Amino acid sequence: MTSRLQQLGEAGQAVWLDFVDRKFLSEGGLRKLVEEDGLTGVTSNPSIFEKAMGHGEAYDEGLHAFLGKADASVVDTYESQAIADIQAAAADLRPVFDRLDGRDGYVSLEVSPYLAEGTDTTVEEARRLWAAVGEPNLMVKVPGTKAGARAIRTLIEDGLNINVTLLFSLESYQAVAEAYLAGLEARVKKGEPIDGIASVASFFVSRIDAKIDKAIDTRLAAGGAESEALKAVRGKVAIANAKLAYAWYQDMIASPRWQALAAKGAMPQRLLWASTGVKDPAYPDTLYIDTLIGPDTVNTMPPKTMDAFREHGTVAQTLTQDVDAARHVLAEAERLGLGLDEVTTALVPDGVKQFADAADALLGAVAGKRTAFLGDRQNGMDADLPEPLEKAVEGRLEAARAEGWSRRLWQGDASLWTGKDEAKWLGWLPAARGTQTDPEALARLTALAKGHRDVVLLGMGGSSLGPEVLSLILGSANGGPKLHVLDTTDPGQISSVVGAIDPSEALFIVSSKSGSTMEPELLRAYFWDLAGKDGSRFVAVTDPGSKLEAAAKAEGFAMIFPGDPAIGGRYSVLSAFGMVPAAAMGIDIHAFFEATAPMVFACGPDVPPSANPGFQLGALLGEAALSGRDKLTILPSPGLVPFGAWLEQLIAESTGKQGKGIVPVDLEPAGEAVDYGSDRLFVHLHLAGDDDAALEAKLAALTQAGQPLVTIRVAKRELIGQEFFRWEIATAVAGAVIGIDPFDQPDVEDAKIATRKLVDAYEQTGALDPATALGETADFAIFAPGDAEFAATDPIELLRLHFASLFPPRYAGFLAYIERNDANAAAIEAMRVAVRDATQAATVAGFGPRFLHSTGQAYKGGPATGDFLVITRDPDPDVAIPGHRASFGTVQIAQARGDMDVLASRGQRVMRVHLKRGGRGIAALVDAVRAAVRV
Repeated sequence: MTSRLQQLGEAGQAVWLDFVDRKFLSEGGLRKLVEEDGLTGVTSNPSIFEKAMGHGEAYDEGLHAFLGKADASVVDTYESQAIADIQAAAADLRPVFDRLDGRDGYVSLEVSPYLAEGTDTTVEEARRLWAAVGEPNLMVKVPGTKAGARAIRTLIEDGLNINVTLLFSLESYQAVAEAYLAGLEARVKKGEPIDGIASVASFFVSRIDAKIDKAIDTRLAAGGAESEALKAVRGKVAIANAKLAYAWYQDMIASPRWQALAAKGAMPQRLLWASTGVKDPAYPDTLYIDTLIGPDTVNTMPPKTMDAFREHGTVAQTLTQDVDAARHVLAEAERLGLGLDEVTTALVPDGVKQFADAADALLGAVAGKRTAFLGDRQNGMDADLPEPLEKAVEGRLEAARAEGWSRRLWQGDASLWTGKDEAKWLGWLPAARGTQTDPEALARLTALAKGHRDVVLLGMGGSSLGPEVLSLILGSANGGPKLHVLDTTDPGQISSVVGAIDPSEALFIVSSKSGSTMEPELLRAYFWDLAGKDGSRFVAVTDPGSKLEAAAKAEGFAMIFPGDPAIGGRYSVLSAFGMVPAAAMGIDIHAFFEATAPMVFACGPDVPPSANPGFQLGALLGEAALSGRDKLTILPSPGLVPFGAWLEQLIAESTGKQGKGIVPVDLEPAGEAVDYGSDRLFVHLHLAGDDDAALEAKLAALTQAGQPLVTIRVAKRELIGQEFFRWEIATAVAGAVIGIDPFDQPDVEDAKIATRKLVDAYEQTGALDPATALGETADFAIFAPGDAEFAATDPIELLRLHFASLFPPRYAGFLAYIERNDANAAAIEAMRVAVRDATQAATVAGFGPRFLHSTGQAYKGGPATGDFLVITRDPDPDVAIPGHRASFGTVQIAQARGDMDVLASRGQRVMRVHLKRGGRGIAALVDAVRAAVRV
């Protein structure tokens, strides 16, 4: 017995299935429909694949098989399965295709809905999918937008089969019909065949009625004279619209223009009725099939609608019936002001959005499955947040998804931030894939470095902090030399490095993006002289055209590695600025990037924000800051402690500006829950096997007290590169949430200018301007910036006054222009604990001038809520700088004084404590601070 679906085919209307599912295909469901119901085609779209792939376990085996070969991006992972399904469907439909000589038997695969407004990108994507599927009975689905119509013209000329989707109006249909005709004519002009090209124009039917009927129902509820007229057209507008489109089609194929193409074998672009499931349960469930049957058409049905028509549908030539009545319905709709044109216009972007939403859900689900498959190969993260913050983060992630933040970031859309020059600073994105460094050059450097016991990196800020993390967490490998990082003008620290190496044997890396940063330039001059001016033992890392590049060429440096001008220093660890020192230590750079790749894929443009680890963290950082939790407190397990110094710079310099931002708190010992205010966001970085029971107990107490805690889990040290990238993405996202440019550093230069003035004056006069102490002891003297006056002169009282207003959200800063060693670090830690425990205020610390190029930006440009102690001392012994009157000690004092003046000018509270030669040093200051804050 012939089924009703077969009868549709006999009436000239092809029956297609609007559904794809792996289990359905593997169990022969499609072949059964072909055999029993005369099915001749299949359509898919993001919504269909989201339902099929995003839920359940049907695709897990295929996903695991694909990812088991090599890790891949989320979209590549999805496409591996989607294309396999499309190829399987194409194989099931191939007998139909062959029997009908290519007039039917097609399966459709849609280009990304994210490309709907891009002609060139749509063309590129369609060509790629066509090649990837590699089956002649594929139709590539392209949305019928204006950009899509232009793409269709090109793709038809290319010889691709095209399913035009998301058509609602006669005008849009005519535009894509014109694109089809023009594409065929272009092939004829080039002497290429046109007899094997198929296309359908997909009218979405029920969505029109859903919109129009809603407007009618609103009018009916309000009452009025036109109620009967409104009722008369309810549920009829979409069908009337489709009938007139078919009438236009009939006129078009009767035209001489089409007949000329048909004579050369062209197949007509059939009208396809999509969205044929009814939205209103009051309508018959086969309404949009029964009323739209005619020759050379297609009806693509979801399984439920197909089952309904098989059971009780009616087959008759209805499409050409009552065309005058259809014209009357549309005329009435216009007279009644139902706005059909506006509705069909709005339905196009709405349809694109629905498909994009479905694509987001699909890719998010695939991302989750990929992450589960990778296990410990991708660092994990979870968060325990108070409900208000959790809801704010969820809302931000949803808004970011709807606004396409993932794609916009990777596309360099500056409007994500302030719309200025942010797009110029995104070179760190491709750098994370290992594309910014020359592997052969790095291999030569590794070989060169093996001939040395020590490598000394002379840098500052981004060029030094990342390499230091790599050296302290990963260490030298494969017999590589030890890396010493020198990013200071402190004479004691310089002397310590000199004492730890053989200057006549060591290899020196001079690292500076601009090539004119003062500290690396002075250090280069010093070690160039100390090393006997032997260029064969010097390597430069700098941006092309810099002063350092010129000097390195002139002085015969062994190697010069170019930086990428599109990467700011603090984002440069995965570029040459991090990988050159890593290669010198013997680290396998290829293996390092392979270990980093899972996070790069996970944070890619194809991963929606809610499933994107970088966006998850960035939204959390940004929303926490907006809610007043702007003190990012870093509490790592022992093996990851060095990471905080790099993270401090990234966060502070990127977000601390315009009076806004996040103040990172590193190396502040974990306290009890009562020691903290409500301005904190805690982040615990945990290295597997690196357990600290006391720290874990304090973290648990924090969450019990309602403090927000983010926990990042790192399975092994070799995965530290993933955290570099996760936090880079997160920082860029946090900048977008806060509303600032995360790639500039407008306030760093001010401290440099102040320092230069003092140093230049010293070069001329041999002295710095004297400063008058507010008070002093035998151990130290206290100074205030500028003309500040205080009634007190007792140092303890001065310190008490300085800290008197120190309660959250204010924070305390200890900026130490002294040698960075264990003893001084311990003393600063003691002062931080004393102040925090007495006030609940967050405490930060930095060794100068190192911090000037990192957290100094946030201290000057961020929230004006800081109370700073600048700590200086007389260098003993000092270290001379070749060719300069000023010594390193003099430069360091000038930097401290310039820093203090700029902090004061930005509204921060600041005092300078100068440790006297011959006194008890910083130990005396520790006692004084404890006394000043003691309750």
